[in-house]
Amino acid sequence: MKMFQVSTLQALMLGYSRSVISVSELLGHGDTGLGTFEDVDGEMIVLDGICYRAMENGDIAVAEPDRGVPFSAICSMKKGRHVEFGPMKNIEELKVTLNNIIESHFGLNSMHMARIDGEFEIVDARSESGYESVHEDLKFILGKTQKAFQFEKIKGTLVCAYFPDYMDGINAAGWHLHFISDDRKHGGHVFDIQMKSGKGCISKINAIEIKLPDEPVFDTYSLKQASEEEIKAVEQGKGNA
Repeated sequence: MKMFQVSTLQALMLGYSRSVISVSELLGHGDTGLGTFEDVDGEMIVLDGICYRAMENGDIAVAEPDRGVPFSAICSMKKGRHVEFGPMKNIEELKVTLNNIIESHFGLNSMHMARIDGEFEIVDARSESGYESVHEDLKFILGKTQKAFQFEKIKGTLVCAYFPDYMDGINAAGWHLHFISDDRKHGGHVFDIQMKSGKGCISKINAIEIKLPDEPVFDTYSLKQASEEEIKAVEQGKGNA
């Protein structure tokens, strides 16, 4: 299986949030994934071949085919290892469980995409509104636009992407989770969860294609400036922390 990725996390971290391809082009490369939209205008959840946009209040809309995509990771989940989960008290417990599964059956040096359909006591999440910029970093942008919200007693799906440590900067090392409710009305980037139960599948991915931006301004970015700590702060922190 192959992962198709738009741009790099380092580029997004440092403020490159211009459109690289459209949603319709992206969906030609897979049916399951996550990312964001031009000017970081919402969180992306791709599920069953449909691209959804979680808006700043956590409401969901189907993304327009011509909406721009600056960053995304997507694959076709045609096969995978079926898994079932009992209660998970928080996201860290879920990530440890996912790591144990891939370490036992696949290996931690490959990429993975997981889908978990579950019942949740709490989903703690975020999204954001658009902020047009050229060299404003993502931490600054989210400090201006990010909104956190919580969904309670809700059924839905987690889309989970895993990248190994050595790929940090290309994407976020470890697990990155987005959520969408069963009724396709609520979702966002996941900070934490309390899950009653869940089931789904995990697919191992051993190839990646990266579509880099074409425009000259992309080459003005020094893409080694965003540190691992800054990436973790954006992935796990609320507000501008």
